[in-house]
Amino acid sequence: MKISDTQLKQLLEAAIFVADEPLSMEKLQDSVLQELNVSNRQLQKMLDELVLDYRPRGVQLLKLASGYRFVSMDSLSPWLSKLWQEQAPRYSRAMLETLSLIAYRQPITRGEIEDIRGVSVSSNIIKTLTERDWIKVIGHKEVPGRPALYATTKAFLDYFALSSLEQLPSTGIFEPQEEDRAGTNQPEADSDTAIRNNEPSGDDQSATDLLH
Repeated sequence: MKISDTQLKQLLEAAIFVADEPLSMEKLQDSVLQELNVSNRQLQKMLDELVLDYRPRGVQLLKLASGYRFVSMDSLSPWLSKLWQEQAPRYSRAMLETLSLIAYRQPITRGEIEDIRGVSVSSNIIKTLTERDWIKVIGHKEVPGRPALYATTKAFLDYFALSSLEQLPSTGIFEPQEEDRAGTNQPEADSDTAIRNNEPSGDDQSATDLLH
């Protein structure tokens, strides 16, 4: 079945708009385009045009790690946030520093994270990041004990509206805190409790704040 470029662009726009997750070219070909005669070249051309069509608008079409998704402009966030009474989840600095180290130093072991931060990394932090599908074990380091090697996932990139790790902000965005230096190798129980209960602690901040 043939479809014109105009019809294809409309279909792609609608599909990406209603989808619950980013749509890759493969996903589009296997779903809404399955019965249509659309080449990957034609598909890419229409997607590129859609990206350009939305560039000057308040809503933009971005290519993320898992596919294409419509997102609002970052500069509009202060006003758009008023649409929701509840604040975005806040996470402890301990968790966000751990996530940042995994993002920038991956693959990395828990022990290496502890050496850099100077404090123990609670199992709850690793569990929380894993449950959010922001990190995963990609192997084991060939040293005594064969500790797990952690890396970020496509879901992590999608959450922060990134298509690849190359788009991460420049390094040096955080330094160990004074209380961390004073409490070397002490577990971060208080921070972990706040994470598990979604309760902000004194030095909590959003994940987006730290990585941007």
